Amino acid sequence: MKKLMHFIIISLLISCAQKLPVISDFGNDHYKLVNQNNEIFIFPDNVSGKIVVMNFIYTNCPDICPLSTNNIRLIQERLDKEKINDVHFVSLSFDPKNDTPGVLTKFAAVRNLNLGYWDFLTGEKSVTDALINKAGVLAVPDDSTTTKEGKKIYSFVHTDRISLIDQEGRIRKNYTGSQINIDEIVNDIRMLE
Repeated sequence: MKKLMHFIIISLLISCAQKLPVISDFGNDHYKLVNQNNEIFIFPDNVSGKIVVMNFIYTNCPDICPLSTNNIRLIQERLDKEKINDVHFVSLSFDPKNDTPGVLTKFAAVRNLNLGYWDFLTGEKSVTDALINKAGVLAVPDDSTTTKEGKKIYSFVHTDRISLIDQEGRIRKNYTGSQINIDEIVNDIRMLE
């Protein structure tokens, strides 16, 4: 009986792992970035051993990025309520020219986000480009214009994405960030615990 129970437990673990295949692996890569506090943040090293929920944003975005960021806030609140720990949240800007640490701090403050275990990251464009490329995220500058007052209005056409990354730095599942099903991602996080 004991051998049968052991076999069933192992089979269930293998089955759960197969439901979340490895899509991409950051494990051997090291991306030197800075967070909203202008502190060095090496991704994925700084979150090694933690499950990561990550989105890809730019702060001037009028629609998808605020929705995706709000959905991460809802995921964070749900995980807190269910006492699911060891999950870290990361928002990476693919617009480092404009999204400085100060801009990212204001973006988070306006939304009253809990940054205790959530980092907004930016860095050298070559580094952010390499990271989003590895994640399979596209961000292409769209048309821009300048107002009479001289303010530049610009946008990106970009992938609407929240990624679930396991404790070893591997993307295990991608979701539509602006329309994510909170129950689905919380259940997937439980599979990785």
